[in-house]
Amino acid sequence: MRAVYACDPMMTRGRLVAEEESAHRSPFQRDRDRIIHSSAFRRLKHKTQVFVEHEGDYFRTRLTHSLEVAQVARTMARALGLDEDLTETVALAHDLGHPPFGHTGEEALAALMAPYGGYDHNAQALRIVTHLERHYAEFDGLNLTWETLEGIAKHNGPVTPPLPWALEASCAGLDLELDTHASAEAQVAALADDIAYNHHDLHDGLRAELFSTDELAELPILDRCFAAVDARYPGLNYYRRRHEALRRFFGVLVEDVLANARAALNVVDPSSAQEIREAGRPIIRFSNGLFDDLKVIRTFLFKRMYRAPSVIVMRAEVTEVVEDLFPFFLQNPSDLPKQWRKDVEDVAGDATALARIVSDYISGMTDRFALESHQRLIGGPDRGTVKTPL
Repeated sequence: MRAVYACDPMMTRGRLVAEEESAHRSPFQRDRDRIIHSSAFRRLKHKTQVFVEHEGDYFRTRLTHSLEVAQVARTMARALGLDEDLTETVALAHDLGHPPFGHTGEEALAALMAPYGGYDHNAQALRIVTHLERHYAEFDGLNLTWETLEGIAKHNGPVTPPLPWALEASCAGLDLELDTHASAEAQVAALADDIAYNHHDLHDGLRAELFSTDELAELPILDRCFAAVDARYPGLNYYRRRHEALRRFFGVLVEDVLANARAALNVVDPSSAQEIREAGRPIIRFSNGLFDDLKVIRTFLFKRMYRAPSVIVMRAEVTEVVEDLFPFFLQNPSDLPKQWRKDVEDVAGDATALARIVSDYISGMTDRFALESHQRLIGGPDRGTVKTPL
């Protein structure tokens, strides 16, 4: 049953370009399907989550991460009476703007783009769905509903000036009310992202042998999960034991968010989706106690996984790839693909506009394509066989 504070697809604020509605799908379902069929979504298959995508078949990529986020988001949306389709749509779209090599690639591109307005993957996701996907006859982008665009823009909270240039340009004519919180559906998608990566980064780190099961069993929340498994299944196989414990960890995070959200909803007592936006605080969040425990886990992951010595070496190498490709294309725009060269011709003499085109092109690259392009255009050692995480 739909809650009164849920977004209603039949009451959407519409699309920038009016379209005839589908007889079989709601507006939010159409948004979801357009994202799934987009070029940017397909490329997530070969983009880094934590490990470079060629590391192994079992590690998460941006695509499998996004699918896991969408699953968690739908579950929580259903439990709270929200629109599951809008929630899933924002979850699937939330990482569309990530460049190759994960956060390492984003840091490199942000530094290079600093003189030209900066780079932010959330803003880039909005730019992709409003401008860079060019498949439809009547509009650039995917022409998504206002509610989906709002969710992509501010699922992590209100966005205050100065705005990233990509966000400012993408929001023209949309009035996404960036100074308010997003819908409950978008807030759920944001928390589903936190739940998914906190869970699967532990799982992938174990598989990569960056830390041990015994070390995890000493961390907050996880200590209780391992104890529960040991009490119910004494002598359980090593791999099954850690899987059961992490499965319980996943469940603890979801249940905490749901319980905390229900308590907040009881206090705020919203009668519409707009009242969620104007509540002045996020409604969907972890409890304070669990959030403090997660800080300990994140600190552990940062030290043992994200900044392991071998990772530092790899970060330097892939940063060099981005730092080489960016000036190369600025100086040699004729080496861009044909469809991108037309954009270059349209901005002749505008250095900032050219930099933004180059940024758009590089940010859309997959890990493997960035490495192959660097080898082909610039040369140097072949980094395609590096086997360390980012």
